[in-house]
Amino acid sequence: MSDPFHASSLKVCPGPANEQRRGFLRLGLAGFASLSLPGMLRLRAENSNEGTGGKEPTAVIMVWKPGGCSHIDTYDPKPTAESEYRGPFRTIPTKMSGVHFSELLPRQAAIADKFTVLRSMHQTAAGHPAGSMQMLSGDPDTRDKPKPKLPDWMSVANYLRSQAGHRSHPLPRYVGVNPPTTYNGPAYLGDAYAPFSVVGDPSLPNFNVPNIGLSDQREMNRINRRVELRKNLDNLQRAFDVYGEMDALDQFETQALTLLTNPKTKQAFDLTKEDDRTRDRYGRNSWGQQLLMARRLVEAGVEVLTTSLRGPLCGRVNNWDDHAVNHHVFDAMRFRADAYDQAVTALIEDLYERGLDKRVLVVVTGEFGRTPKVNYQPSTGAGNASAAAGTKQPGRDHWPRAFSNLWAGGGITPGQCIGATDRRGEDVIQRHCNAGDFLATIYHHLGIDATKVFIDDLNGRPTPIVDHGRPIKELMGTS
Repeated sequence: MSDPFHASSLKVCPGPANEQRRGFLRLGLAGFASLSLPGMLRLRAENSNEGTGGKEPTAVIMVWKPGGCSHIDTYDPKPTAESEYRGPFRTIPTKMSGVHFSELLPRQAAIADKFTVLRSMHQTAAGHPAGSMQMLSGDPDTRDKPKPKLPDWMSVANYLRSQAGHRSHPLPRYVGVNPPTTYNGPAYLGDAYAPFSVVGDPSLPNFNVPNIGLSDQREMNRINRRVELRKNLDNLQRAFDVYGEMDALDQFETQALTLLTNPKTKQAFDLTKEDDRTRDRYGRNSWGQQLLMARRLVEAGVEVLTTSLRGPLCGRVNNWDDHAVNHHVFDAMRFRADAYDQAVTALIEDLYERGLDKRVLVVVTGEFGRTPKVNYQPSTGAGNASAAAGTKQPGRDHWPRAFSNLWAGGGITPGQCIGATDRRGEDVIQRHCNAGDFLATIYHHLGIDATKVFIDDLNGRPTPIVDHGRPIKELMGTS
């Protein structure tokens, strides 16, 4: 995209009058503060929708593996390497001719003709904060920072699409289902562009999403009375509303009310609407039901969806950070592999079966891989996938120099294995792809030309959303 998202068209003069109007807008919404609506709905003063010409907008589901997944024990096994590199797992053939995965991923191997694996991703930061910021926002800094300097791609996409017109859809544009919660965020864009966040285990029978689909008629009547009262008060101000902010407030308020009262919003989040066979297919666990909810939400109109595979299914430390002090790396991979393999396979198959494979892109990744060479250290505590404290066990450490990620849907060319690493999996030797390429590819699917988009930071400086990288051409397909 070009001019509509260029800095010159996104700048807003912040003078004192603007500050007064923003303050009035917040005041007008104060009556809804007690409803605990997301800040996104309470603070966003812009209208929201991109011009799609009547077509359903493209969408992205990012499945994040916090801590970094071992590429050697999943998508890039090294059967000819020495034992201290290759690990204990056998390799199995996939639907891609000549391509093998670890034995831990039999379901994904069986449908590998429906997705593409990129084996040549790399970035330059070895720490979780900096590595995550490189992958999610394109920040090239290798130093770990407590919070992001740049907005992540999800918030940027939400912001850019929010500039182009009113969105009448009842669902939020950007939703996180147990989303990544560290080392990412909207930064200088502000919390208005953070996700509507759904937390908890959606596989539990008592799981519910607050502030969605209010069903108590008395409460709905009470809210409507408050709305009418607020409108009557607002009528006194309309004669002085030369900037038209009252109309914007009406639209804004309507969106918040719709989220609360429209039955479609509640249905979109309600997994009980899925038949038992489908829920079983994804797996009756938190990861399986998170990915099922992700599919339901993008099918219902959500455009940016993030979900993080963390928690007890990972093992003792609740993430993929398989240092020997945290986990017995091979026990940890075995422990989580079945739920991971099942959920990702079901999501990809579902996209194709429901005709979403062109519109919806799925990306599965973490911030980096794990060291090809196994090391041994004493465990710091017993638990799932970890021996008793003091027991020496194998682990793999952080490895940003080479790792794999998975791409499906989005009109990409499936059934490919792009790039390669050396015999031990230490370095990329074919088709180098960096974090900028990763981000530019996602933006491309969303219809955003990352080379032409600048957004003013807090100091008013036009800042590129990605200052390096190009879309990965082998993934482009028909999108």
